[in-house]
Amino acid sequence: MSPKDPPVGDDGPKAEEAKAKPSTEAGESKAVEAKEGDAMEAEAVASEAEAPEEEASEAEAPEEEASETEAPEEAAPAEEAQAEAKPKRRRRAAETSTQASTTQRRDPGETVNVRARARYVRTAPRKARLVMDHIRGKDVEQARAILAYAPRAAAVDVLKLLDSAVANAEHNHELGPDELRVRRAYVDEGPTIKRFRPRALGRATPIHKRTSHMTIELTTEGK
Repeated sequence: MSPKDPPVGDDGPKAEEAKAKPSTEAGESKAVEAKEGDAMEAEAVASEAEAPEEEASEAEAPEEEASETEAPEEAAPAEEAQAEAKPKRRRRAAETSTQASTTQRRDPGETVNVRARARYVRTAPRKARLVMDHIRGKDVEQARAILAYAPRAAAVDVLKLLDSAVANAEHNHELGPDELRVRRAYVDEGPTIKRFRPRALGRATPIHKRTSHMTIELTTEGK
């Protein structure tokens, strides 16, 4: 053995470094393998978590399609109900438009009295009474002839009132003018409208515009 060669039993610093290198390499390889294993486990967990979500979305999709298919079926009964409601409204309008007759039947020998009244006629009661005196107790046709040729202006209002009374008798009792005569004809005084007219020397003269309430009653008695 030469003196340059190191002793057999003595390892030295180089031998220690050579021994330490394999141990560090083994530790690093184990750490890398552990990291790779953790990464694979994380990917597996993520894939498992995503799988139920996809299944849930796939399960919800048929429900949405089913709801879309059911919507037209629900709309169809509503349209049918509206179509049925329209004719019913028309029928109700037709039923309400018809009104029962208000004609009152009477016995052949029964006496019927019909009255008509005009209020607030712009005619003085004194002038209207002069016309009423001519038709009281007369037949309807004769009273119409008298009023048609009467010279007073109040005769126009009295003739309108007489025609109204005859129309009431025709509508309510089915009586013609030839079956009626004037039973009562009178005039009541209505409210007076007061105005003033200026006169000479700064004076004012009152004006009274009188109104009348006219009444005519027709009857079948004596016909």
